[in-house]
Amino acid sequence: MAFEGMLEDPVVQKYLHELVGPKGMPVAAAPPDGEVTDEELAERLDLELNDVRRALFILYENDLATYRRVRDEDSGWLTYLWTFRYENIPSNLHDEMKRLHEALEERREYERDNEFYLCEVDSIRFEFGEAMDFGFECPECGSPLEAMGNDEMREAIDERLENLESELGIA
Repeated sequence: MAFEGMLEDPVVQKYLHELVGPKGMPVAAAPPDGEVTDEELAERLDLELNDVRRALFILYENDLATYRRVRDEDSGWLTYLWTFRYENIPSNLHDEMKRLHEALEERREYERDNEFYLCEVDSIRFEFGEAMDFGFECPECGSPLEAMGNDEMREAIDERLENLESELGIA
């Protein structure tokens, strides 16, 4: 099987698990060589047909599977023959990393541009404007809201951004 080495990578395993979930993971983790029907996969993996179809559709949406339809001339029924295309995983992971980078840049800006207050009883964080609207009292329990520093959060975001930029080759 051409995908075995790639499927041993924990990053790839996590990516596939995030896509298809625990019920779809047996489908994603055991791609057959060549074409296969959803019924064959369900039988081979001892899974519910709907779970197999859901996983296949998610893989299709992410360019990791393709299908072709074949019509039975006698019955008129359509059969879908699925082929796995895991050679697209590296490109998909790269795109995911770029989206994560953009989201982290937005979060860094949000953390930098806002002042926060915390209810230490309920562990709820409020922006300054919200805290002011509530009279610096927690709307849930009435405890006073305390000024909260976010230097550790900002440093963690900066560190993660540096790592992503290094992996993505961003200067």
